Amino acid sequence: MPYVLIISAFIVVVFVFVLGVYNGLITARNRVKESWSGIDVQLKRRSDLIPNLIETVKGYAKHERAVFENVTKARSALLGASDAKAAAQADNMLTGALKSLFAVAENYPQLKASENFTELQEELSDTETKIAASRQFYNSNVLDYNNKLQVFPNSIIANSFGFKPEEFFEAGEAAKEPVKVKF
Repeated sequence: MPYVLIISAFIVVVFVFVLGVYNGLITARNRVKESWSGIDVQLKRRSDLIPNLIETVKGYAKHERAVFENVTKARSALLGASDAKAAAQADNMLTGALKSLFAVAENYPQLKASENFTELQEELSDTETKIAASRQFYNSNVLDYNNKLQVFPNSIIANSFGFKPEEFFEAGEAAKEPVKVKF
């Protein structure tokens, strides 16, 4: 009879341990999803600003059609991104396209003096700061989650329940270059 109690107590302890690890993994995975939604919100905000920015610049730079098309294509790719990797690639493409747009704007002094353009530039700058903070928060949560998946004995439980590691939101090489915008 004491063996039955010992075995029962051991089974209960193992069950509680597995349940605790499982719930911790679920919590970590949900934090990753929640932090991804923060990035998604900021990327959407930036995408919403871009048409206004394009229209403002178009009024001054009518012959810069290729630049506008590249920004529009990059924005569409970003809005259509389904995961962190695709969004990071589209974000890098959009960052490059916006650099080109601002380079065009440098050639038009009246545009640089436009109050509407200045306000849009400030909004975009604020959004970029929020995107950077959201990326950092997301990557921190991905790191915590992936660490939980990889440490022993969590790795055994995670593999048993089909948990998969998440990808970091990484900037491409073009996005790592400093942006030079002069107004």
